[in-house]
Amino acid sequence: MPYTPSGFFCDRLIRERERRDGEGSLNKPLRFNGQDYNTLRQECIQRKSLFEDDSFPATVESLGFKELGHKSNKVKNIVWKRPKEICENPQFIVGGASRTDICQGDLGDCWLLAAIACLTLNEKLLYRVVPHEQSYSDSYAGIFHFQFWRYGDWVDVVIDDRIPTFNNQLVFTKSAERNEFWSALLEKAYAKLHGSYEALKGGNTTEAMEDFTGGVTEFYEMKEAPKELYKIMKKALERGSLMGCSIDSLVPARFETRTVTGLVKGHAYSVTAVDECKPSQHKDSKVRLVRLRNPWGQVEWNGPWSDNSKEWATLSKADKDKLQHQSAEDGEFWMSFEDFKKNYTKIEICNLTPDALEDDKIHKWTVSVNEGRWVRGCSAGGCRNYPDTFWTNPQYRLRLLEEDDDPEDNEVVCTFVVALMQKNRRKERKMGANLFTIGFAIYEVPKEMHGNKQHMQKDFFLFNASKARCKSYINLREVTQRFRLSPGEYVIVPSTYEPHQEGEFILRVFSEKRNTSEEIENRIEADHPVPAPASAGEESEEDQQFRTIFQEIAGDVSEMEISANELKNVLNRVITKHKDLNTEGFSLESCRSMIALMDMDGTGRLNLQEFRHLWNKIKQWQGIFKHYNADQSGTINSYEMRNAVNDAGFRLNNQLYDIISMRYANESMNIDFDSFISCLVRLEAMFRAFQAFDQDGDGTIRLSVLEWLQLTMYA
Repeated sequence: MPYTPSGFFCDRLIRERERRDGEGSLNKPLRFNGQDYNTLRQECIQRKSLFEDDSFPATVESLGFKELGHKSNKVKNIVWKRPKEICENPQFIVGGASRTDICQGDLGDCWLLAAIACLTLNEKLLYRVVPHEQSYSDSYAGIFHFQFWRYGDWVDVVIDDRIPTFNNQLVFTKSAERNEFWSALLEKAYAKLHGSYEALKGGNTTEAMEDFTGGVTEFYEMKEAPKELYKIMKKALERGSLMGCSIDSLVPARFETRTVTGLVKGHAYSVTAVDECKPSQHKDSKVRLVRLRNPWGQVEWNGPWSDNSKEWATLSKADKDKLQHQSAEDGEFWMSFEDFKKNYTKIEICNLTPDALEDDKIHKWTVSVNEGRWVRGCSAGGCRNYPDTFWTNPQYRLRLLEEDDDPEDNEVVCTFVVALMQKNRRKERKMGANLFTIGFAIYEVPKEMHGNKQHMQKDFFLFNASKARCKSYINLREVTQRFRLSPGEYVIVPSTYEPHQEGEFILRVFSEKRNTSEEIENRIEADHPVPAPASAGEESEEDQQFRTIFQEIAGDVSEMEISANELKNVLNRVITKHKDLNTEGFSLESCRSMIALMDMDGTGRLNLQEFRHLWNKIKQWQGIFKHYNADQSGTINSYEMRNAVNDAGFRLNNQLYDIISMRYANESMNIDFDSFISCLVRLEAMFRAFQAFDQDGDGTIRLSVLEWLQLTMYA
């Protein structure tokens, strides 16, 4: 659900403050739903009771919302049980966590399980996600916790150990060992993170890989894979990268159907090893092999190099031992690299960030992370096909500072990966949310504009082609691509394909060498031209008319003042004669704000001098409105509002433009004359008040609760 302006603003301020305090780091993860594992566990031990998680209860709501919702027959016989009610001697982990501990249940989350299988290959990563001090023996209290990377922060998710069962069997993920429960509990924690078990149905292995590591994933289509793919895969596994692959199914109804070779279409597999061997009949050449795992824990490849194939007879015992060959229906199998390329259609490699790597010798990425938001009518400009609004999208300045160590063809280039991820769409599925089609473009900044942090305007994009862009806009959670560009300054523009689509995102840049990326945020400032009062000889006919009306209402102008209601009458008697504004005039609330702006003596009324000052401002702002109201519709659209506010002398950042659109635009994202003037009055008043409090000019002020309320309630 969209935030209210104040809600979003406060939420973002809190998040930024938490980051300054180290919250969200690996060593100090955020507490999901505010639950602290150690405190809750200690409370349960003292009370001698088992933990029951009210934030993810053992009810249908936690199962799902449609196929696993209240109206579904599937959930009628599901019973939530603790492991001690399911079997004797339950264990968290039996004999170490391994990829054979993960067997898919009645939930279409093979993508998640394939990622968990990859995770077990790296013990350091595994025990970061699955804290291993947990058990069913030492001070058991029915409470467990797991840690995930979530949109730039690490979060600690607490759960109780009540798990869905049917006929005393686990409904969803289970281990090959009946009394082992770490994988089932990990799945439950991940379901809680996304709102329900059903929210996990269908996905991409890369999504979970990144949530386990904070890494960035690159995709390779087999038909377009580079010649050195085997080398890339081998190097990636040596670096601890997680790797998954799949076979596309052209017909959705045939998803997860077994082929004659034993492989399953539309299904996610883990790549768990690549290696070479030298069969006896190959005197001088080696055979390259790939080991894969089916999350089902069964159903395997039956071609060459499968478990019981004749090819194994050509290997020495040493080679068999090196490859850990065994004949077991456990879902894991070897196949030749050539067969792998022929049968699988795509592969995903999750490259790890520096904090995930143990060995300093291993290649590390430099990573910069930026949070952003597309707001309908303000910063949701759509792709380049929509030139009138594309420029309003959030913009990020990228500085590539150091070239690669090993350039190809002696080129001076910087290698980097851009990853654009949309947030919370899986969690909001139950409210009808689907993934947006997203992408990004990269523009080179002219040298004369280096160091200029101003938001690039419409004309820049009309007259400059992109230097690079993602291969395609696509409806995945994340779009990533690797680029090689010359050192310099660039602007990255992330967007949805269509304009007006509202959502949050995170933009990450990974580079082999040093880079910086940051949102282009205009410096927040305002010009305050004070129009000089016109002399009697310079008064226009309209000025004279105002003086006359003011005198009619106020009486003796040397003593009398006008109220908000009287101001409304004065202004509207003249403004409504401007037919090109197509306005019904000012509201009483707007006039109250105007008085608050101009009321220097705190009377709540305006004298003639204050009134004339106000009228000069309104005339200036009226001219700006007319310029952008070229069609005389009586409104300007919320995208044009950016430029109108700038013309009025206010330089704001994206967050403030977002708030203005949400506060002053109507349902069609248009702003009428009354709202336009109200917005500028409020901006002027708040800038003026801030400057009055900011005595030392350092850009920060300190207010008591009374001062804050006096300021905001009267403005």
